[in-house]
Amino acid sequence: MEHTGILGRSQASALATSKVIRNTYALLAMTLTFSALMAGVSMAVGLPFFSPLVFLGGYFALLFLTVKCRNSGAGIVCVFALTGFMGATLGPILSYYLATPHGSMLVMQALGATAFIFFALSAYALYSRKDFSFMRGFLFVGLLVAFFAGLAAVFFELSTLSLAVSAAFILLASGLILYQTSEIIHGGETNYIMATVTLYVSIYNLFISLLHLLSVFSGDD
Repeated sequence: MEHTGILGRSQASALATSKVIRNTYALLAMTLTFSALMAGVSMAVGLPFFSPLVFLGGYFALLFLTVKCRNSGAGIVCVFALTGFMGATLGPILSYYLATPHGSMLVMQALGATAFIFFALSAYALYSRKDFSFMRGFLFVGLLVAFFAGLAAVFFELSTLSLAVSAAFILLASGLILYQTSEIIHGGETNYIMATVTLYVSIYNLFISLLHLLSVFSGDD
């Protein structure tokens, strides 16, 4: 009887994990689509670059609401508000790069590389089932350092530091994809809304950082 009970709990856990994975990737696909739509609208109406204060204020305010409402239906609305806002901030950036001589090619290369990295890392984490929870501390410290270094690069216009920050964010975003996928698989993350936010932000940072590096190496930046 005890053995049967253990098997039952194991099956229930596996089903719950599968449900979180399905919901996470379904919501991620929808938010990425909505974000791309908002980026297109932003480009069409010619929105200017968002100032760092507006960007950070909007991001953290919407993230706070998402975390607060993560266990209710309102959490879905908050996720779309957050990713829609992020998409709108992407519009001016894309417009800037598309105006450069090799802009279209750079954007497509960044998109392709982002998709490849995301799917490759997600597949590796899903099929290897390795536990990447050991990366938590490193990622937390790394993100803090990269965040403040990025602010310094923006406010003091340090191009070399900006390049280093982009490279760091590529590594950190890749690590976050592995870590978050592993957390879902091993039951560390059971809320698909929060899992979606983490993966979305990782993809956003990965794309922006790749676009920056590619433009620098192509001589367009």
